[in-house]
Parts: sequence; structure tokens; C-alpha cells
Amino acid sequence: MTGNSFGQAFRITTAGESHGPGNVVIIDGVPPGIPLSVDDLLVDLDRRRPGQSKIVTQRDEADLPEILSGVFEGRTTGTSLAILIRNTDQRSRDYSDIKDKYRPGHADYTYDAKYGFRDYRGGGRSSARETTARVAAGVVAKKLIAAAFGGRVVGYVVQVGDIVAEVPDPAAVTLDDVEKLPDGEPNIVRCPDAVAVEQMIELIETVRKEGDSIGGAAEIVATGIPAGLGEPVFDKIKADFAKALFSLPAVLGVEYGIGFGCVTMRGSTHNDLFTAESSDESAAIKTASNRHGGMLGGITSGMPIVLRAAVKPTSSLPIEQPTVTQSGQPTSIQTKGRHDPCLLPRFVPMAEAMVAIVLADHWLRHAGQCSQDNGQP
Repeated sequence: MTGNSFGQAFRITTAGESHGPGNVVIIDGVPPGIPLSVDDLLVDLDRRRPGQSKIVTQRDEADLPEILSGVFEGRTTGTSLAILIRNTDQRSRDYSDIKDKYRPGHADYTYDAKYGFRDYRGGGRSSARETTARVAAGVVAKKLIAAAFGGRVVGYVVQVGDIVAEVPDPAAVTLDDVEKLPDGEPNIVRCPDAVAVEQMIELIETVRKEGDSIGGAAEIVATGIPAGLGEPVFDKIKADFAKALFSLPAVLGVEYGIGFGCVTMRGSTHNDLFTAESSDESAAIKTASNRHGGMLGGITSGMPIVLRAAVKPTSSLPIEQPTVTQSGQPTSIQTKGRHDPCLLPRFVPMAEAMVAIVLADHWLRHAGQCSQDNGQP
């Protein structure tokens, strides 16, 4: 199977399956001297892990990372960095009675069509369990961009079903806004709109009790990003963001800035007008609005990068659905196991990780290509 690596200068390669021994990531291109510990990795892995609240899957995985190489005395060495997260709570027996049936919404049939053979336990390689490795790599990428230029990536849930959050200023949302409610209680939905949170929880619990699931959307915002990252043609940074987010399980749509809202606009209202902090030649150039989502011509503009990803409802359902067997015989299926009634709360750290990885990659590529004394990043 090809396609297990992502990035150029900051390059990750992952391996592992849902019900295998574990998942591992090897990261090439990590600069030396970045402080990194297991505790650093646990922050985002704990945000992604199952069993963290009543509205996510109750699979009980500690997701304890093991740093196998690339770190010495608490700092990256500049050599390849390898991180392993073991699986400890697989229930492969939950899948034995459906191994010959195609689950609606899953990759079972397409895997058989491609390979003629597949690991039927929980989806194998296509399972979201693989994203533990990406989240670990994302922690390293976040550290790199923070040290290099003060970059920050924060994601949050902006919609569940027909409930849409009010987020007046995406660039102002902090990690605390996402992880905690105003009263200090954990924000199990990871939505910065406390009013919408209550409605989202109620909806998720309703569909869970019905044996169903619900979709939604996440918004990912990168701030502190300098102008000049990205390439003008095939390696547009917006294209790499799209590929990164589409590579995550269950993502059916990606947009940035005003997104599909542009289709009804005229150019005179869509354009973001340029401004300068002063008339001085060294003044920072900004735009008065940010409908372009921080990217113009495939290159960052210095404005906040604002992306959104549409995430489908969980395909694994305990309710009975019609399907066919591998031989094409009609049958029905009920998926056992422990599954998220809504993927969005655990999707947020996955999306943050992939956005940070793209930024780290393009920063290193830019640093290797362009002079550092021309006023650019």
C-alpha cells in the first residue's frame, strides 16, 4: 500500500491498523533542539482519545505514546523521530459476524475491489484509530511553528446537525475557549459557543439513544502566520490544506475563508481591501476583511487562516440496515462495537494536527528556498 507519507520538508509516515498492536509515525525534517516529552504529546492525544466523555465512543484506550528515536535529553536531535501508540482495548470479536458483509458508508467494498483482501476488524487501515499517529506528529509541528514564527492552530466545532455556533471572531478563539465552558467545566463538544454546546449535547444524546449518528463541521484557525508561505501553482498551500484535511476519515468537504459563500457575491464586495498600519515602507500590510481566509494565489497573506471541514455522520450503526455479502447476496447488518454518535468532538485535534503539519512543512520549504534577509519569513 502506497500513500502512507505526507509532506516534503516536514514529512510524516504512518503505519498501523485499528485492531493491530499499535500505530506508529516516523517524522523526517524535525529541526534539532525542540523540547519534546511524552507529556507534551499527551495533551493532544488526550483530546483525541476515546472514552473521554459520555458523547464519544467508550473504547478505553490510554493512548500513551512511546518516543522510540529522535529525542535525547528532552530535545529533538534532528534525526528521524519515531513515536508509537499501542492499542490496548481492541474487541475484534465484535466484527467476526460481519466479516463477509459490506458495511454501508465504510471502505469494505472499495478495499476488496482494490486489494482483494482486507482486515475487517474495525476498518483496519482506514479506521480513525490511525490518526493517533498524526496527532502525535501534529504536536511536534505545533512546537516548530510556535518557535519559528509564533504560529498557533486552534480548532473547534462550529456545527452539529442543524445547530450552528455563533463565533464572531474566529482568530480570537483560544484553546481554553474550546476545552472549557465559562464555569470551568470541561467542554465535551469543543464548541466555543456555550449556548450552542447545550443544544449540541442534547442532539448527540438523542441520536445515540436512537442508535443513529449525526454529522457536523469543524473550523480550524491558524494565527501568527507570516505572509509568503506556499507555492503559486501545484503546491498552493490551500491545496495542501485541502489534501491534509481530506486525508482524515469522514471528511466530505473543505472550504476556507468565505468558501462557497462566494458564489452569490460580486467582486466589489468579495475583495478584501488592503491597508497598511502606517505610511512607513516597513509598515505591515493587512486587509480590512478576511474573506480570502488568509491565502491569496496559494500563498499566505499574513491574515488568519480560516478553514472548515464537513464531517459525515458515523457510518457504524447498531440499527439494522440492508446490505450485501462479498458474493453479492442480499443480507442485513448491525454493527457491534463502540462508536462515536458524533465524530466532531474528537475530530478537532486531528484537524489541528494536519493543519500544523502543512504549516511546518511549508515553513521549512520556504526557509530552504528564499533568503531570510528580504523582509519575508
